[in-house]
Amino acid sequence: MGVKFYKYSALGNDYIVIDPLINQIILNVENIKRICDRNFGIGSDGILYGPELIDEEIHLRIFNPDGNEAEKSGNGLRIFARYLKEHGYVESIEFDIITKGGKAHIFVLDGENSRIKVDMGTASFLSSDIPVKGTKREVIRERIVVHGQEMQCTCLTIGNPHCVVEMTEISNELAKELGPSLENNELFPTKINVQFIKVIDRNNIHIEIWERGAGYTLASGSSSCAAASAAFRLGLVNKSIKVHMPGGVIEVEISENGHVLMTGSVDSVYEGELSSHFEKSLV
Repeated sequence: MGVKFYKYSALGNDYIVIDPLINQIILNVENIKRICDRNFGIGSDGILYGPELIDEEIHLRIFNPDGNEAEKSGNGLRIFARYLKEHGYVESIEFDIITKGGKAHIFVLDGENSRIKVDMGTASFLSSDIPVKGTKREVIRERIVVHGQEMQCTCLTIGNPHCVVEMTEISNELAKELGPSLENNELFPTKINVQFIKVIDRNNIHIEIWERGAGYTLASGSSSCAAASAAFRLGLVNKSIKVHMPGGVIEVEISENGHVLMTGSVDSVYEGELSSHFEKSLV
């Protein structure tokens, strides 16, 4: 029996689920890179490795296509929630998933498991939490220069680190040009996810995303939550925000207790099995 996998898409942000309870595979940096490669592997924005059942709790490990482990992924959580429901690991429409970036509470909103809400926890703008180098402070509209261009960035963590840059106009070309330099800026010791944000009105924002370890991305749940949280913290939007991305729209709500709730769709793409030849080529 070969390694079985399941591929899902959340607004064009695609992940492969590999279930350790039905597969025997050793994941390392090179194997992850190979599997995620769009030319030589299956192709994806990352791997969701789970469930791992520890003390009756469901744990999920998230790997970026560069082989490094991520703390949290909003789209990944929605995708994994659908996988858990479809494969009988959970029966309730509410349950928890534990990631390296903390516990997330899941709400399944329809019978097809295609519309899912996630409580992503609370956002912190403290430099020591994100992390961002320098004295301990909230990183709000700080000056940063990239490619000779001065801009303002607001940084935060919502289980994983984000840098939100306000712009009057944004594009995928802009994200691809400036994203790598911001991701790898010396200010960010663990690198950082980058969102370029344009405010449309009090309830709508548009973002372009450069994702740490993945590159340009059509959509991202945690990026949506980070951009909405930053815009709310800066007084630019109300508590209910629609985040528009090239892949689609995610709804974000900032609750009274500060929790960030994200709602979006998930599509099942296909399932398959790694060929014996491909498995043997993995290190």
